[in-house]
Amino acid sequence: MSTHISSPANPRIKRLVDLRKRRTRDAERATLVEGYAEVSLALDAGVRPQELFYAPDLTSADEQVLAERAVQAGAELITLSSTAMHKASYRESSDGWLAVVASPDRSLGEISLGTNPLVLVCEAIEKPGNLGAMVRTAEAAGVDAVIAASGVADWGNPNVIRASKATVFSVPVATASTPEVIAWLRANQIQIVVATPETDRELGVADLSGPSAVVVGAEHEGISTAWLQAADVAARLPMAGRVNSLNVATSAAIFIYEAVRQRGPASNQ
Repeated sequence: MSTHISSPANPRIKRLVDLRKRRTRDAERATLVEGYAEVSLALDAGVRPQELFYAPDLTSADEQVLAERAVQAGAELITLSSTAMHKASYRESSDGWLAVVASPDRSLGEISLGTNPLVLVCEAIEKPGNLGAMVRTAEAAGVDAVIAASGVADWGNPNVIRASKATVFSVPVATASTPEVIAWLRANQIQIVVATPETDRELGVADLSGPSAVVVGAEHEGISTAWLQAADVAARLPMAGRVNSLNVATSAAIFIYEAVRQRGPASNQ
């Protein structure tokens, strides 16, 4: 039998609101997944929700199978009034589904790599939407892992999860300092390819066919000196306009798909 909460002042609703804060997420090692599609995709990736909250007044009958799936995965089921759901929701307009799950972040040592790994390293990314968009691209391209080097936005940020369409649960993600990430890449014999306008080599002539880590920098500062010094390859995108850089998520997508192109169809098998 499920629990029902009607009051937006209920302590469990207050906890959901608190999970929007990074310090609460870090302390509990938990985060929020909101939306029917996102919760469905998280379950598809093997996530076992701790709790599933849903508002029957905001959902349709054919969506109820999601509640059954979550319960089968071990979740506690809590129904909410529409008023309580709107209080708990971090979206402007809730579709009536919200889950509490374990944080997707892991350590570098927990990441398993393929025989010809392709890794995306995101240095000091501030905007959750950019970080989430890069994970979504990485999942589509078959990237082995996405690593936040000296991360600012955290992997459990609800807006990272939303922008990634919950692919943050199906692509291994980790956070570590820049020196730790560089050492891990060296230990795994992965060449470091930095995306920077401060080079004459265009992306098209860079070799990304072997084990490679594409490194993109912060939105305003770009790649740090530490990564430029560690780079095996520095490459830039050809720019015909007046600006000398693209949005970081766009740049990452172009670099990643160039690596996919060079590796051929077998890279997506």
